[in-house]
Amino acid sequence: MKKLYLIITIISGCAPIPQSSDNQSENGKVLQLFDIAYEPQIKTIKLTQLGVDSRSQLLPSVTPIGTWSLQLEFDDLRGQRDTYNAQVIHCNHDWTKSTLADLDYLNQYNEFPITTFDFSLDTHIPYVHYKFKLPPVKLPGNYVLLIYRGTDLSDIILSKRFMVYDQKVNLTRQKNLVGQGALASVNQQLNFVINYKNIELINPIENINVTIRQNQRWDNLLQQVKPTFIRESSRDLEFNFIDQEMMFKGENEFRFFDIRSLNYPGRNVATVNKTVRPFEVKIQADKTRNGEVYSSYDDLNGGFNTDNYDFRNAVSGNYANIHFTLASPKIIDGEVFLSGSFTNWNLTTEHKMKYDSSNKEYRAMALLKQGWYDYHYVTKSAKLPKHHFEGSHFETENDYEIFVYYRSFQPQADLLLGYYRLEENPH
Repeated sequence: MKKLYLIITIISGCAPIPQSSDNQSENGKVLQLFDIAYEPQIKTIKLTQLGVDSRSQLLPSVTPIGTWSLQLEFDDLRGQRDTYNAQVIHCNHDWTKSTLADLDYLNQYNEFPITTFDFSLDTHIPYVHYKFKLPPVKLPGNYVLLIYRGTDLSDIILSKRFMVYDQKVNLTRQKNLVGQGALASVNQQLNFVINYKNIELINPIENINVTIRQNQRWDNLLQQVKPTFIRESSRDLEFNFIDQEMMFKGENEFRFFDIRSLNYPGRNVATVNKTVRPFEVKIQADKTRNGEVYSSYDDLNGGFNTDNYDFRNAVSGNYANIHFTLASPKIIDGEVFLSGSFTNWNLTTEHKMKYDSSNKEYRAMALLKQGWYDYHYVTKSAKLPKHHFEGSHFETENDYEIFVYYRSFQPQADLLLGYYRLEENPH
């Protein structure tokens, strides 16, 4: 194998690609079983369903077993090609690592080279755009895709979650139970019945775990949800959420901006400074929406869609420094963050806003690729709700996903036997 590699290298006239010396195990990288980039130059990470429509970028990273339509894409802003490999990690319903061996859920050795890539064309920041179609798995459930440099599993560059389901149970939504009083004005309530007549489940009230996700977010999951009632004669599991702790805040439609064109910027863009590289883009100044009446409009439910109207080429999309401002008095005992799919819903130092006392506003900057972006301002405080600056309305249009896991005995794993998408207040 080494001789073959040497021959290919000589024929191509290229030297072997060196591994980065500053990203070895001693750099302190620790595997996290959630969506995260471990290096600042790894940007615009998307794990979505393949499709010709650009809106397929907004579809969740969920696929039925036997249909392998998920593809990972990301940019490396170092601008030179590197050698990357992928590994698939099986997880329990709560996203802890399972005890299964690789061959329990894979048909092949758990290392997959990433060989599809393109160099950017005449962009202000050179980058390499990588694509990787996910390999098939044998079991339905939760998985984390791990990307690492070379053959060094400790030299991680990103991790990304995805789910594979085998539809074995049925779900019916119930709307006959509604929370009382003020709860209904800011919350959204999902009541449903799961029927398992088509599959034999042992002790379902204990071995069934349900997760509910709003707008593909990872920061406000309802996990380990148990049935409130079981009807063994009809094999029904009822889930009724009357308490506030088991409801979702409706929150508000997302704020957004359009930088699909930097020559002719779109909605909610105030200015573009083209005298610097990369360009500096200032988003129109924001203010709190708390206390305002609900306003209906279409958004991407927190997602982002990369696109380039200036050159109509995927690898000609430019990165720009995007400046956000939020006019507000400084909150006491709290922090403010940018949040959306482009932040992986993580409240990180990179997207933490700094307060400018002289102008009485919060400020943040993010390096983003051309496209359309949704975002919220999230508050991290012991006294204030997360949606302090956004408000919350029961009328808000939200997408929900319901994941039904069953803890089997053979294999001893959480199998994803039901997946459903529900839309609340569709426009």
